[in-house]
Amino acid sequence: MDYFFITGMKKATCCTILLRGPNDFALDEIDRSIHDSICVIKRTLESGYVVPGGGCTEVALSIYLEAFAKTLGTKEQISVAEFSEALNIIPKTLSINAALNANELVSNLKTIHYYS
Repeated sequence: MDYFFITGMKKATCCTILLRGPNDFALDEIDRSIHDSICVIKRTLESGYVVPGGGCTEVALSIYLEAFAKTLGTKEQISVAEFSEALNIIPKTLSINAALNANELVSNLKTIHYYS
């Protein structure tokens, strides 16, 4: 297969991405992933906002619910505190799946949320 590349243009308004893979199924998945990534970048640039992921939202909710539970004096305090602790399972699971230290990551996230 021969390829012809034109580079160094003064005004580039388009770009071509050449995909190669072992079979059609892999190429379809690569194409879908690249399309999704480009759409995410486009939406981020259009809106100017990024929502943090990786369990940040769950840790923040856990911290606020933990503080709220301390204001309750009834059986609801136990339920709210347990739900607060259950929210920490999400970032722990994400970090374990990424082969990271779950306890250290959640501890760091809580520290960042406490001081920001």
